[in-house]
Amino acid sequence: MSASATEQPQATPPAAAPSTEDATPAKPELPPLTPAEFKVYNQMAEKMNYFHNHFRHQWTLLHTAASTGRRPQNMSLKQFLDTGLQFTRHLTAHHGIEEAHVFPMLARRMPEFRTGGRGGGAELLRQHKQIHDGMDKFEAYLRACRDRETELELGVLKEKMDSWGEVLWTHLDQEVETLGAENMRKYWTMEEVRRMPM
Repeated sequence: MSASATEQPQATPPAAAPSTEDATPAKPELPPLTPAEFKVYNQMAEKMNYFHNHFRHQWTLLHTAASTGRRPQNMSLKQFLDTGLQFTRHLTAHHGIEEAHVFPMLARRMPEFRTGGRGGGAELLRQHKQIHDGMDKFEAYLRACRDRETELELGVLKEKMDSWGEVLWTHLDQEVETLGAENMRKYWTMEEVRRMPM
């Protein structure tokens, strides 16, 4: 071989693009659940939905009044304000229990419940913060009305509710879906789910 031939740059074949199939191994498809298995795996979703339906009912009562400009006929102003304040207390307690007891247990295997990271934690936890940012203003307004510092204006109440209503309803649905049987079975055995406190 001549010297000039060795000096010519050799063409290198292009590197094969990594296959997405090779990079992330496909998880085996799980067999269908029997009705009994579904019931076990879905128990946390059912219990959570029970609580969430209570919040949906209270929200709807308050928001309907705020949207129509009329309190329910069977409710005095004091009862209406107390219903709103009770809603905030119950939701705050519910989230406190989740964050102190339920989410840390689930976070051991489920990324949907983990704290920390660049984004400040999992989406469900970020939603809690967004809900409470809006709910704090809503609660302060109801307290001011109850304490007669200001008069209740249902249009103002609607604005305060609308600022966090969408994230609340998304959260109520998404949290139940995340706790549903098809997702829970990816991370836990049936016996583990049976032992979960809720």
